[in-house]
Amino acid sequence: MSTGRDEAVDTIQRELTAFARRARATAARLHPELSLISYTLLTHIAAQRGCRATDLAARYLLDKSTVSRQMAALEKMGLVERRPDPADHRVQVLHPTSAGSRVLSATHAGRRAAYRERLADWSTEDLARFAAYLLRYNDGV
Repeated sequence: MSTGRDEAVDTIQRELTAFARRARATAARLHPELSLISYTLLTHIAAQRGCRATDLAARYLLDKSTVSRQMAALEKMGLVERRPDPADHRVQVLHPTSAGSRVLSATHAGRRAAYRERLADWSTEDLARFAAYLLRYNDGV
């Protein structure tokens, strides 16, 4: 017999899966060439003001080959560039290009508008609680 806790976990799993599907669809509408994973990685690179591919793989629990393919695609689109790490010239650090920053800004604005619309009838308190729960959930990974 399923407990209330099990039912809640099942609901969370089902709804997070639906959320992920909608996020991918939204990303495709906002920038057809920028997949959700590419957008996520580019956002991280910009927020960190540069990072290594190995850092991306560790942070998002991705295989290094997946990150490599994503970075190659972002480089080909002119959205990311590699620069030597000033502390260790053997290491390459990924940075958004000016074009990457512009695309990221435009895509972010579109995503923010979509979320604002979807959450328009939520109270500020509900939004804050939801944000805190998402942070707590993702920090546990």
